[in-house]
Amino acid sequence: MKIAIIGTGPAGMTTAYVLAKNNIPVDVYEASYNIGGLCRSMELWNQTVDLGPHRFFSSDKRVNELWLDVVGNEYEMVNRLTRIYYKNKFFYYPLKIGNVISNLGLLESAASVLSYIYQKLLGSHGDQSFEHWVKGRFGNRLFKIFFQTYTEKLWGIKCVDLDADFAAQRIKKLTMYEAIKNAIFAGRKNIHKTLVDQFAYPVGGTGTVYKKMAALVEKKGNTIVLDSPVYRIITQNNRVTGIELIDGSFKKYDHVVTSMPFTTMVSRLPEVPDKVKQNADQLTYRNTVLVYILLNSTKVFSDNWLYVHSSDLLMGRITNFRNWIPSLYGNEQKSILALEYWCYEEDEMWSFEDKKFIELASSELVNTGLVKEDIIEDGYVVHINKSYPVYSRGYKKILAPIEEYVASIKGLQAVGRYGSFKYNNQDHSILMGLMAAENIMGKACNNLSEVNSDYETYQESYIVTKTGLAKQDL
Repeated sequence: MKIAIIGTGPAGMTTAYVLAKNNIPVDVYEASYNIGGLCRSMELWNQTVDLGPHRFFSSDKRVNELWLDVVGNEYEMVNRLTRIYYKNKFFYYPLKIGNVISNLGLLESAASVLSYIYQKLLGSHGDQSFEHWVKGRFGNRLFKIFFQTYTEKLWGIKCVDLDADFAAQRIKKLTMYEAIKNAIFAGRKNIHKTLVDQFAYPVGGTGTVYKKMAALVEKKGNTIVLDSPVYRIITQNNRVTGIELIDGSFKKYDHVVTSMPFTTMVSRLPEVPDKVKQNADQLTYRNTVLVYILLNSTKVFSDNWLYVHSSDLLMGRITNFRNWIPSLYGNEQKSILALEYWCYEEDEMWSFEDKKFIELASSELVNTGLVKEDIIEDGYVVHINKSYPVYSRGYKKILAPIEEYVASIKGLQAVGRYGSFKYNNQDHSILMGLMAAENIMGKACNNLSEVNSDYETYQESYIVTKTGLAKQDL
Protein backbone atom coordinates (compact mmCIF):
# COMPACT_ATOMS: atom_id res chain seq x y z
CA MET A 1 0.00 0.00 0.00
CA LYS A 2 1.47 3.32 -1.11
CA ILE A 3 0.39 6.36 0.90
CA ALA A 4 0.83 10.06 0.13
CA ILE A 5 0.24 12.86 2.62
CA ILE A 6 -0.23 16.39 1.34
CA GLY A 7 0.81 19.09 3.83
CA THR A 8 3.02 19.18 6.92
CA GLY A 9 0.65 21.02 9.26
CA PRO A 10 -0.68 19.44 12.48
CA ALA A 11 -3.11 17.08 10.71
CA GLY A 12 -0.80 15.94 7.93
CA MET A 13 2.26 15.47 10.15
CA THR A 14 0.24 13.64 12.79
CA THR A 15 -1.00 11.18 10.17
CA ALA A 16 2.55 10.62 8.93
CA TYR A 17 3.89 10.30 12.48
CA VAL A 18 1.35 7.69 13.57
CA LEU A 19 1.82 5.64 10.39
CA ALA A 20 5.61 5.81 10.67
CA LYS A 21 5.47 4.73 14.33
CA ASN A 22 3.57 1.67 13.09
CA ASN A 23 6.16 1.02 10.37
CA ILE A 24 3.84 1.91 7.51
CA PRO A 25 5.74 3.76 4.75
CA VAL A 26 4.54 7.21 3.66
CA ASP A 27 5.58 10.01 1.31
CA VAL A 28 4.88 13.56 2.50
CA TYR A 29 4.57 16.53 0.13
CA GLU A 30 4.76 20.15 1.28
CA ALA A 31 4.22 23.16 -0.98
CA SER A 32 6.41 25.50 1.08
CA TYR A 33 9.94 25.28 2.45
CA ASN A 34 8.69 24.93 6.02
CA ILE A 35 7.19 22.26 8.25
CA GLY A 36 4.26 23.02 10.54
CA GLY A 37 1.67 24.72 8.35
CA LEU A 38 -0.18 27.41 10.31
CA CYS A 39 1.61 26.17 13.44
CA ARG A 40 5.16 26.60 12.21
CA SER A 41 7.74 28.60 14.15
CA MET A 42 10.47 30.77 12.66
CA GLU A 43 13.59 32.64 13.70
CA LEU A 44 13.34 36.42 13.61
CA TRP A 45 15.80 38.97 15.04
CA ASN A 46 17.59 36.20 17.02
CA GLN A 47 14.31 35.12 18.62
CA THR A 48 11.65 32.48 17.90
CA VAL A 49 8.10 33.40 16.98
CA ASP A 50 4.98 31.54 15.84
CA LEU A 51 2.45 32.58 13.23
CA GLY A 52 0.38 34.38 15.83
CA PRO A 53 -0.69 32.88 19.17
CA HIS A 54 -0.81 29.08 19.07
CA ARG A 55 -1.59 27.56 22.43
CA PHE A 56 -2.06 23.82 22.76
CA PHE A 57 -4.93 22.65 24.91
CA SER A 58 -7.05 19.53 24.73
CA SER A 59 -9.05 17.41 27.12
CA ASP A 60 -8.93 14.43 24.74
CA LYS A 61 -6.74 11.72 26.23
CA ARG A 62 -5.54 10.39 22.86
CA VAL A 63 -4.50 13.83 21.63
CA ASN A 64 -2.64 14.64 24.85
CA GLU A 65 -0.87 11.26 24.92
CA LEU A 66 0.31 11.74 21.34
CA TRP A 67 1.45 15.32 22.02
CA LEU A 68 3.43 14.19 25.06
CA ASP A 69 4.88 11.27 23.10
CA VAL A 70 6.31 13.78 20.62
CA VAL A 71 7.31 16.58 22.98
CA GLY A 72 8.47 14.50 25.95
CA ASN A 73 9.32 16.77 28.86
CA GLU A 74 10.47 19.64 26.65
CA TYR A 75 7.58 21.96 27.41
CA GLU A 76 6.56 24.52 29.99
CA MET A 77 3.23 25.58 31.41
CA VAL A 78 2.20 29.11 30.46
CA ASN A 79 -0.16 31.16 32.60
CA ARG A 80 -2.66 32.56 30.13
CA LEU A 81 -3.45 36.25 30.28
CA THR A 82 -5.59 37.56 27.42
CA ARG A 83 -7.60 40.75 27.47
CA ILE A 84 -9.95 42.64 25.21
CA TYR A 85 -8.86 46.12 24.12
CA TYR A 86 -11.93 48.30 23.65
CA LYS A 87 -12.15 52.10 23.66
CA ASN A 88 -8.72 52.50 25.27
CA LYS A 89 -9.61 50.13 28.10
CA PHE A 90 -8.70 46.53 28.87
CA PHE A 91 -11.24 43.89 29.82
CA TYR A 92 -10.01 40.67 31.38
CA TYR A 93 -10.99 37.44 29.68
CA PRO A 94 -12.33 35.48 31.53
CA LEU A 95 -14.46 38.37 32.77
CA LYS A 96 -13.94 39.87 36.20
CA ILE A 97 -16.96 41.70 37.55
CA GLY A 98 -15.02 44.52 39.16
CA ASN A 99 -13.02 45.10 35.99
CA VAL A 100 -16.12 45.12 33.77
CA ILE A 101 -18.03 47.55 36.00
CA SER A 102 -14.98 49.79 36.36
CA ASN A 103 -14.47 49.97 32.60
CA LEU A 104 -18.09 50.21 31.50
CA GLY A 105 -19.38 52.20 34.45
CA LEU A 106 -22.40 51.40 36.61
CA LEU A 107 -24.95 52.73 34.13
CA GLU A 108 -23.61 50.81 31.13
CA SER A 109 -23.16 47.66 33.24
CA ALA A 110 -26.76 47.89 34.45
CA ALA A 111 -27.96 48.58 30.92
CA SER A 112 -26.08 45.49 29.69
CA VAL A 113 -27.78 43.28 32.28
CA LEU A 114 -31.18 44.73 31.36
CA SER A 115 -30.39 44.14 27.68
CA TYR A 116 -29.62 40.51 28.48
CA ILE A 117 -32.87 40.09 30.44
CA TYR A 118 -34.86 41.72 27.64
CA GLN A 119 -33.27 39.37 25.09
CA LYS A 120 -34.16 36.33 27.21
CA LEU A 121 -37.77 37.52 27.50
CA LEU A 122 -37.88 38.22 23.77
CA GLY A 123 -36.96 34.62 23.05
CA SER A 124 -35.62 32.96 19.91
CA HIS A 125 -36.99 33.53 16.43
CA GLY A 126 -35.05 30.74 14.73
CA ASP A 127 -32.46 33.00 13.11
CA GLN A 128 -29.34 30.90 12.43
CA SER A 129 -26.86 33.79 12.37
CA PHE A 130 -23.91 34.41 14.68
CA GLU A 131 -25.48 37.70 15.72
CA HIS A 132 -28.70 36.06 16.88
CA TRP A 133 -26.79 33.27 18.68
CA VAL A 134 -24.66 35.72 20.68
CA LYS A 135 -27.46 38.17 21.45
CA GLY A 136 -29.54 35.31 22.80
CA ARG A 137 -26.79 34.50 25.31
CA PHE A 138 -25.41 37.95 26.14
CA GLY A 139 -27.91 40.57 25.05
CA ASN A 140 -27.55 43.28 22.42
CA ARG A 141 -25.28 45.68 24.33
CA LEU A 142 -22.61 43.12 25.22
CA PHE A 143 -22.84 41.71 21.69
CA LYS A 144 -21.80 45.11 20.36
CA ILE A 145 -19.02 45.58 22.94
CA PHE A 146 -17.41 42.14 23.05
CA PHE A 147 -18.32 40.38 19.81
CA GLN A 148 -19.43 42.47 16.84
CA THR A 149 -16.39 44.55 15.87
CA TYR A 150 -13.77 41.85 16.33
CA THR A 151 -15.86 39.22 14.54
CA GLU A 152 -16.55 41.46 11.55
CA LYS A 153 -12.84 42.31 11.31
CA LEU A 154 -11.97 38.62 11.26
CA TRP A 155 -14.54 37.47 8.71
CA GLY A 156 -15.10 40.58 6.61
CA ILE A 157 -18.87 40.06 6.66
CA LYS A 158 -21.66 41.28 8.93
CA CYS A 159 -22.41 39.16 11.99
CA VAL A 160 -25.91 38.61 10.67
CA ASP A 161 -24.34 36.97 7.59
CA LEU A 162 -22.04 34.72 9.66
CA ASP A 163 -23.41 31.28 10.49
CA ALA A 164 -24.28 30.45 14.10
CA ASP A 165 -22.19 27.32 13.59
CA PHE A 166 -19.07 29.40 14.19
CA ALA A 167 -20.31 30.41 17.65
CA ALA A 168 -21.39 26.88 18.45
CA GLN A 169 -17.90 25.56 17.64
CA ARG A 170 -15.81 28.33 19.18
CA ILE A 171 -17.86 29.73 22.06
CA LYS A 172 -19.86 26.55 22.71
CA LYS A 173 -21.86 26.75 25.93
CA LEU A 174 -20.54 30.07 27.22
CA THR A 175 -23.39 32.39 28.22
CA MET A 176 -23.84 35.54 30.27
CA TYR A 177 -24.73 33.29 33.20
CA GLU A 178 -21.58 31.17 32.78
CA ALA A 179 -19.41 34.29 32.39
CA ILE A 180 -20.83 35.81 35.61
CA LYS A 181 -20.41 32.51 37.44
CA ASN A 182 -16.81 32.30 36.24
CA ALA A 183 -16.18 35.88 37.42
CA ILE A 184 -17.73 35.21 40.84
CA PHE A 185 -15.88 31.97 41.44
CA ALA A 186 -12.64 33.24 39.87
CA GLY A 187 -12.44 30.23 37.57
CA ARG A 188 -13.37 27.57 40.15
CA LYS A 189 -15.93 25.05 38.95
CA ASN A 190 -15.50 26.43 35.44
CA ILE A 191 -14.75 23.87 32.74
CA HIS A 192 -15.46 25.98 29.67
CA LYS A 193 -12.76 25.22 27.17
CA THR A 194 -12.17 28.81 26.04
CA LEU A 195 -11.61 29.93 29.64
CA VAL A 196 -8.60 27.74 30.38
CA ASP A 197 -6.05 29.88 32.20
CA GLN A 198 -2.98 27.67 31.75
CA PHE A 199 -1.67 25.69 28.80
CA ALA A 200 1.34 23.62 27.76
CA TYR A 201 3.80 25.16 25.33
CA PRO A 202 6.82 23.38 23.75
CA VAL A 203 10.33 24.68 24.28
CA GLY A 204 11.44 26.25 21.02
CA GLY A 205 7.96 27.18 19.80
CA THR A 206 4.83 25.45 18.55
CA GLY A 207 6.54 24.41 15.33
CA THR A 208 8.98 22.14 17.16
CA VAL A 209 6.16 19.62 17.67
CA TYR A 210 5.86 19.06 13.94
CA LYS A 211 9.59 19.20 13.31
CA LYS A 212 10.00 16.41 15.88
CA MET A 213 7.27 14.44 14.11
CA ALA A 214 9.06 14.98 10.79
CA ALA A 215 12.36 13.80 12.27
CA LEU A 216 10.77 10.51 13.36
CA VAL A 217 9.07 10.06 10.00
CA GLU A 218 12.39 10.47 8.15
CA LYS A 219 14.28 8.36 10.68
CA LYS A 220 11.95 5.50 9.81
CA GLY A 221 13.06 5.78 6.16
CA ASN A 222 10.17 7.81 4.83
CA THR A 223 10.36 10.81 2.49
CA ILE A 224 9.32 14.40 3.19
CA VAL A 225 9.61 16.60 0.12
CA LEU A 226 9.51 20.36 0.69
CA ASP A 227 8.82 22.98 -1.98
CA SER A 228 6.80 20.39 -3.85
CA PRO A 229 3.22 21.61 -4.46
CA VAL A 230 0.64 18.99 -5.40
CA TYR A 231 -1.56 20.26 -8.22
CA ARG A 232 -4.32 17.68 -7.89
CA ILE A 233 -5.33 14.24 -6.71
CA ILE A 234 -6.03 11.74 -9.48
CA THR A 235 -9.01 9.40 -9.24
CA GLN A 236 -10.43 6.71 -11.50
CA ASN A 237 -13.82 5.06 -11.00
CA ASN A 238 -14.18 6.84 -7.64
CA ARG A 239 -10.87 5.52 -6.31
CA VAL A 240 -7.58 7.33 -5.72
CA THR A 241 -4.85 6.33 -8.13
CA GLY A 242 -2.21 8.93 -7.32
CA ILE A 243 -1.25 12.61 -7.38
CA GLU A 244 -0.16 15.09 -10.02
CA LEU A 245 2.57 17.54 -9.01
CA ILE A 246 2.69 21.14 -10.14
CA ASP A 247 5.28 20.21 -12.80
CA GLY A 248 2.82 17.74 -14.36
CA SER A 249 4.52 14.56 -13.14
CA PHE A 250 2.34 11.69 -11.85
CA LYS A 251 2.98 9.66 -8.70
CA LYS A 252 1.01 6.47 -8.10
CA TYR A 253 -0.62 6.00 -4.67
CA ASP A 254 -3.36 3.86 -3.16
CA HIS A 255 -4.27 6.31 -0.43
CA VAL A 256 -3.99 10.09 -0.13
CA VAL A 257 -4.45 12.18 3.02
CA THR A 258 -4.79 15.81 2.00
CA SER A 259 -4.69 19.12 3.84
CA MET A 260 -4.47 21.27 0.72
CA PRO A 261 -7.30 23.86 0.63
CA PHE A 262 -10.55 21.91 0.44
CA THR A 263 -12.14 23.96 -2.32
CA THR A 264 -9.03 23.79 -4.51
CA MET A 265 -8.67 20.05 -3.98
CA VAL A 266 -12.32 19.35 -4.85
CA SER A 267 -12.49 21.59 -7.91
CA ARG A 268 -9.45 19.84 -9.44
CA LEU A 269 -10.62 16.26 -8.98
CA PRO A 270 -10.85 14.75 -12.48
CA GLU A 271 -14.24 13.07 -11.95
CA VAL A 272 -15.94 15.72 -9.84
CA PRO A 273 -19.60 16.32 -10.80
CA ASP A 274 -20.45 19.84 -11.99
CA LYS A 275 -22.87 20.41 -9.10
CA VAL A 276 -20.20 19.56 -6.51
CA LYS A 277 -17.69 21.81 -8.24
CA GLN A 278 -20.23 24.64 -8.32
CA ASN A 279 -20.80 24.24 -4.59
CA ALA A 280 -17.05 24.33 -3.94
CA ASP A 281 -16.84 27.58 -5.89
CA GLN A 282 -19.33 29.13 -3.45
CA LEU A 283 -17.09 28.53 -0.42
CA THR A 284 -14.34 30.99 0.44
CA TYR A 285 -11.41 31.55 2.78
CA ARG A 286 -10.15 34.61 4.64
CA ASN A 287 -6.46 35.56 4.43
CA THR A 288 -4.14 36.73 7.23
CA VAL A 289 -1.30 39.22 7.17
CA LEU A 290 1.03 39.12 10.17
CA VAL A 291 3.16 42.19 10.83
CA TYR A 292 5.97 41.55 13.31
CA ILE A 293 7.31 44.61 15.09
CA LEU A 294 10.65 44.66 16.94
CA LEU A 295 10.67 46.83 20.06
CA ASN A 296 13.64 48.07 22.04
CA SER A 297 12.00 47.09 25.32
CA THR A 298 11.41 43.98 27.40
CA LYS A 299 8.27 45.27 29.13
CA VAL A 300 5.39 46.28 26.88
CA PHE A 301 2.24 44.65 28.23
CA SER A 302 1.78 41.47 30.26
CA ASP A 303 -0.76 39.63 28.08
CA ASN A 304 0.08 36.65 25.88
CA TRP A 305 -2.20 38.25 23.32
CA LEU A 306 -4.82 40.99 23.10
CA TYR A 307 -8.08 41.01 21.16
CA VAL A 308 -8.52 44.42 19.55
CA HIS A 309 -12.22 45.32 19.49
CA SER A 310 -11.81 49.02 18.76
CA SER A 311 -13.49 49.89 15.46
CA ASP A 312 -10.98 52.69 14.72
CA LEU A 313 -8.15 50.14 14.38
CA LEU A 314 -7.82 47.71 11.46
CA MET A 315 -5.75 45.15 13.35
CA GLY A 316 -7.61 42.39 15.19
CA ARG A 317 -5.10 40.80 17.56
CA ILE A 318 -1.67 41.50 19.05
CA THR A 319 0.62 38.73 20.29
CA ASN A 320 3.50 39.50 22.67
CA PHE A 321 5.98 36.63 22.39
CA ARG A 322 7.98 37.98 25.32
CA ASN A 323 5.21 36.71 27.60
CA TRP A 324 5.30 33.05 26.56
CA ILE A 325 8.46 31.22 27.66
CA PRO A 326 12.10 32.40 28.02
CA SER A 327 13.49 29.95 25.45
CA LEU A 328 11.83 32.00 22.70
CA TYR A 329 13.92 35.11 23.32
CA GLY A 330 16.98 33.83 25.21
CA ASN A 331 19.35 36.67 26.09
CA GLU A 332 17.78 39.20 23.74
CA GLN A 333 16.70 42.41 25.48
CA LYS A 334 14.02 43.26 22.94
CA SER A 335 10.39 42.23 22.39
CA ILE A 336 8.58 41.04 19.28
CA LEU A 337 4.90 41.74 18.76
CA ALA A 338 2.77 40.22 15.99
CA LEU A 339 -0.16 42.28 14.74
CA GLU A 340 -2.83 40.45 12.73
CA TYR A 341 -4.80 41.82 9.80
CA TRP A 342 -7.43 39.88 7.89
CA CYS A 343 -8.63 40.36 4.32
CA TYR A 344 -9.80 38.65 1.15
CA GLU A 345 -7.58 38.23 -1.89
CA GLU A 346 -9.55 40.84 -3.81
CA ASP A 347 -9.15 43.43 -1.02
CA GLU A 348 -6.66 46.24 -1.61
CA MET A 349 -4.95 45.46 1.70
CA TRP A 350 -3.80 42.02 0.51
CA SER A 351 -1.55 43.64 -2.11
CA PHE A 352 0.00 46.27 0.18
CA GLU A 353 3.79 46.44 0.01
CA ASP A 354 5.56 45.29 3.17
CA LYS A 355 6.72 48.83 3.94
CA LYS A 356 3.13 50.08 3.91
CA PHE A 357 2.02 47.29 6.25
CA ILE A 358 4.85 48.01 8.69
CA GLU A 359 3.98 51.71 8.69
CA LEU A 360 0.30 50.89 9.29
CA ALA A 361 1.05 48.45 12.11
CA SER A 362 3.52 50.81 13.77
CA SER A 363 1.04 53.69 13.62
CA GLU A 364 -1.83 51.63 15.03
CA LEU A 365 0.38 50.25 17.78
CA VAL A 366 1.32 53.76 18.87
CA ASN A 367 -2.35 54.80 18.73
CA THR A 368 -3.28 52.13 21.28
CA GLY A 369 -1.02 53.81 23.83
CA LEU A 370 0.75 50.50 24.44
CA VAL A 371 3.95 51.50 22.68
CA LYS A 372 5.87 54.73 22.15
CA GLU A 373 7.12 55.40 18.67
CA ASP A 374 10.77 55.78 19.72
CA ILE A 375 11.12 52.10 20.75
CA ILE A 376 9.96 50.69 17.38
CA GLU A 377 13.05 49.42 15.54
CA ASP A 378 12.02 47.14 12.69
CA GLY A 379 9.21 45.23 11.01
CA TYR A 380 8.64 42.01 9.09
CA VAL A 381 5.56 40.86 7.14
CA VAL A 382 4.16 37.37 6.51
CA HIS A 383 1.20 36.69 4.19
CA ILE A 384 -0.91 33.60 4.89
CA ASN A 385 -3.33 32.63 2.15
CA LYS A 386 -6.64 30.89 2.95
CA SER A 387 -6.10 30.78 6.72
CA TYR A 388 -9.75 30.85 7.81
CA PRO A 389 -12.63 28.92 6.19
CA VAL A 390 -15.52 31.40 6.12
CA TYR A 391 -18.69 30.13 7.80
CA SER A 392 -21.09 32.31 5.85
CA ARG A 393 -24.71 31.82 6.75
CA GLY A 394 -26.08 28.55 5.38
CA TYR A 395 -22.62 27.27 4.40
CA LYS A 396 -23.36 23.78 5.74
CA LYS A 397 -25.99 23.18 3.06
CA ILE A 398 -23.38 24.03 0.45
CA LEU A 399 -20.68 21.96 2.15
CA ALA A 400 -22.71 18.79 2.84
CA PRO A 401 -22.90 17.42 -0.74
CA ILE A 402 -19.19 18.17 -1.23
CA GLU A 403 -18.29 16.21 1.91
CA GLU A 404 -20.56 13.39 0.79
CA TYR A 405 -18.83 13.18 -2.57
CA VAL A 406 -15.32 13.30 -1.08
CA ALA A 407 -16.28 10.57 1.42
CA SER A 408 -17.39 8.37 -1.48
CA ILE A 409 -13.90 8.36 -3.03
CA LYS A 410 -12.00 5.31 -1.84
CA GLY A 411 -8.53 6.04 -0.56
CA LEU A 412 -9.08 9.77 0.01
CA GLN A 413 -9.23 11.58 3.36
CA ALA A 414 -9.37 15.36 3.86
CA VAL A 415 -7.88 16.66 7.12
CA GLY A 416 -6.93 19.88 8.91
CA ARG A 417 -8.30 23.41 8.84
CA TYR A 418 -7.40 23.91 5.18
CA GLY A 419 -8.20 20.42 4.05
CA SER A 420 -11.58 19.84 5.69
CA PHE A 421 -12.97 23.40 5.63
CA LYS A 422 -13.27 23.45 9.42
CA TYR A 423 -12.17 26.20 11.79
CA ASN A 424 -9.99 23.78 13.74
CA ASN A 425 -7.87 24.44 16.76
CA GLN A 426 -4.50 22.72 16.84
CA ASP A 427 -5.87 19.82 18.90
CA HIS A 428 -8.74 19.24 16.45
CA SER A 429 -6.29 18.85 13.57
CA ILE A 430 -4.08 16.50 15.57
CA LEU A 431 -7.14 14.38 16.32
CA MET A 432 -8.09 14.36 12.62
CA GLY A 433 -4.60 13.18 11.70
CA LEU A 434 -4.70 10.45 14.33
CA MET A 435 -8.11 9.24 13.15
CA ALA A 436 -7.04 9.29 9.50
CA ALA A 437 -4.06 7.08 10.35
CA GLU A 438 -6.33 4.67 12.24
CA ASN A 439 -8.57 4.42 9.19
CA ILE A 440 -5.63 3.56 6.95
CA MET A 441 -4.36 0.94 9.39
CA GLY A 442 -7.81 -0.63 9.59
CA LYS A 443 -8.04 0.00 13.32
CA ALA A 444 -11.19 2.11 13.04
CA CYS A 445 -13.77 3.52 10.67
CA ASN A 446 -13.66 7.12 11.84
CA ASN A 447 -15.85 9.84 10.40
CA LEU A 448 -13.47 12.80 10.27
CA SER A 449 -16.28 15.29 9.70
CA GLU A 450 -17.44 14.68 13.27
CA VAL A 451 -14.27 16.29 14.68
CA ASN A 452 -14.96 19.81 15.94
CA SER A 453 -18.68 19.36 15.30
CA ASP A 454 -20.13 17.94 18.51
CA TYR A 455 -21.32 21.04 20.35
CA GLU A 456 -23.42 19.66 23.17
CA THR A 457 -21.86 16.40 24.36
CA TYR A 458 -18.14 17.05 23.83
CA GLN A 459 -16.89 16.25 27.33
CA GLU A 460 -13.47 14.77 27.96
CA SER A 461 -11.46 14.48 31.10
CA TYR A 462 -7.68 14.53 30.60
CA ILE A 463 -5.31 17.51 30.34
CA VAL A 464 -1.56 18.12 30.08
CA THR A 465 -0.09 19.49 33.29
CA LYS A 466 3.41 20.32 34.44
CA THR A 467 3.93 16.69 35.45
CA GLY A 468 2.30 15.11 32.40
CA LEU A 469 -1.16 13.72 31.71
CA ALA A 470 -3.69 14.17 34.48
CA LYS A 471 -7.39 13.47 34.86
CA GLN A 472 -9.48 16.61 34.91
CA ASP A 473 -12.06 17.04 37.64
CA LEU A 474 -15.39 17.96 36.09
